[in-house]
Amino acid sequence: MRFQDKLKSVPREQLWAEYCGFLDYTMADFMLIQNQLMLEQMNLWENSELGKRLLNGRTPDTVDAFRDEFPLTTYGDYADILLMKRGDMLPDEPIVWIQTAWEGGKHPVKLAPYTRSMLNTFGDNIIACMMLATSTGRGKFDISPNNTFLYGLAPLPYATGLLPRALHNEIDLRFLPPVEEAEGMSFSERNRQGFRLGLQKGIDYFFALGSVASFVSRSFGESSAKSRGGLRALASLKPSMAIKYLRARQKSRQEGRPMVPGDVFTLKGFMVAGTDNRCYKDELEALWGVRPVEVFAGTEPTCVGVETWAKNGMYFFPDACFYEFIPESEADKNARDPSYQPQTCLMNQVQAGEKYELVISVLKGGAFMRYRVGDIYRCLGPDRDAGGPYLPRFTYIDRTPDIIDVAGFTRITEDSIHSVIQLSGLSIVDWIAAKEFDANQKPFLHLYVELDPASLADRAVSREILREQMSIYFRYVDQDYKNLIRAMGRDPLEITILRCGTFTACARAGRMPRRVNPAALDVQALLRCQENAGHSGEDTE
Repeated sequence: MRFQDKLKSVPREQLWAEYCGFLDYTMADFMLIQNQLMLEQMNLWENSELGKRLLNGRTPDTVDAFRDEFPLTTYGDYADILLMKRGDMLPDEPIVWIQTAWEGGKHPVKLAPYTRSMLNTFGDNIIACMMLATSTGRGKFDISPNNTFLYGLAPLPYATGLLPRALHNEIDLRFLPPVEEAEGMSFSERNRQGFRLGLQKGIDYFFALGSVASFVSRSFGESSAKSRGGLRALASLKPSMAIKYLRARQKSRQEGRPMVPGDVFTLKGFMVAGTDNRCYKDELEALWGVRPVEVFAGTEPTCVGVETWAKNGMYFFPDACFYEFIPESEADKNARDPSYQPQTCLMNQVQAGEKYELVISVLKGGAFMRYRVGDIYRCLGPDRDAGGPYLPRFTYIDRTPDIIDVAGFTRITEDSIHSVIQLSGLSIVDWIAAKEFDANQKPFLHLYVELDPASLADRAVSREILREQMSIYFRYVDQDYKNLIRAMGRDPLEITILRCGTFTACARAGRMPRRVNPAALDVQALLRCQENAGHSGEDTE
């Protein structure tokens, strides 16, 4: 039975228990489901050609034994099978293959298979996300057939393209613009058409990456400020929407500001996904009058977590993945010694206040087992008022330090930056790269570089020239970098040129920072080392 049919025949309390009842699980309940589903997954996976190859003759028969005997994995362990779409070697038949960025400049894309059972679970959990996005408390939600849904999502083969199809199987919604049209449109075309249709039909739900939602929402005000709002445009609107639009325009002009979406639309539900959402939530609440609910979903793990009406931490679904967590101290040991196998803990062992790297085993016939997703979370304690009296909540911190992810678009690594520098032919002799935040708390990529003295002697390289050339090659090497520029409305690359000899002085001081995402104290130490450097480069500001 579709969710839409259940809305007519099943009591609301029963629907809440079916989709959101996991919030009331005790830790023992949660771990029982986790272990049962993991045993089923182990049986499927160990009997597949993929499992046999990776297990290399081992035959663990319990979850604990599997964790003891099978090492943590990364995408490289699966790449030759998955990139060739060898479904015959997988635990279950893939129905669809989802794509995401892997590592710009070295490995363009990753592919992940989704089975029928995975898609069914994904659909149920997306319905739970919508219920919680519209909820004001336990058991209170507002979902109806034929509601409108602003389309702020990347189409297939990206994971967000699954959402319209999953919802279509459960409930009739009107996407703005319609999915079939949106998939053939550019990013800007979808935005303009979505709001144009929204003015005609209203907008009930909005779901996008936090960075995309920010750009789309600000573009509404900017386009409204440029529009003269003539009678021809207003004539296409329903009388109620035309009146609301005119009142909103008059109010914004009186207050000396652009119109914002919240002046015109009243959302039932607002969801954001991706990285850096903490940078956008306050702004989005101001623009729409509704604070978004954060959803954790990814290409490999599917949809695994969501905030409740309290909007202060995500709860993980028990049936999407089996969860393990690498404590920060173990991750640090592994960073210092890549041969070290970090120890993990389970959901019933995490501690409030601690940071963890997430490890997942995808259930329901998934390919990935003990897989390092590359995401860092801080554990929050249970909160009865947030909806889960026994289960820990999690707040997203960032990607692991070896990856720079800006606004949910990029996967910039040391290798990709090396590729950019080599292709550019610029006279960069040393560098570090960090993700930093501007005065408005928006993320950007900050490259600190030391140039060959000869290039500075004839003033051949200025910071702006360097920034422009580096940006060209980032866009060439990494397609997602171009998408990031479009979504943010600006190039998020900043360059600081260091004095010649800075890195040598830093090495003498014993404070050489790591190449990618060094600690803030190490960046400060590097900048102080300029004082002991031999030659002066261009002033950085």
